[in-house]
Amino acid sequence: MPFHIRMGEPEMSAVWSDLSTRKLQGNLDRNEEKFFKKLVKALGFLGDNPRHHSLQTHEIETLSDKYGFKVFEAYLENKTPAAGRVFWAYGPDKGDITILGVEPHPDDKHGAYARIRLSGLPSAKPNAPAQGKKTS
Repeated sequence: MPFHIRMGEPEMSAVWSDLSTRKLQGNLDRNEEKFFKKLVKALGFLGDNPRHHSLQTHEIETLSDKYGFKVFEAYLENKTPAAGRVFWAYGPDKGDITILGVEPHPDDKHGAYARIRLSGLPSAKPNAPAQGKKTS
């Protein structure tokens, strides 16, 4: 089952809007272009299968405890210094994955995960059942 990718509010929504608009206008510099390409590829894998082997998806319990819902980390890249990571969660609606942040790989030996600030989950769609609740 494919997932619908949503952006967290307000930060990730603003980041995505800026990047995608400037991409369409041809206004990304070389580094931004490389980052955008990696992000789009990772989002495609997440939408198709959040457990895709190249994403190396795993829960970050420190962030789950901090935010009160399960927060996962997926690889944006690997085998590079400060490799990018995508932080995401299921929801707010069934079939949604929300991107909460994109950061360099944190070194958790010094509590780096606790210092990460993530976007919030967007509002659920009207008339959509809340995730985890059954409707008659």
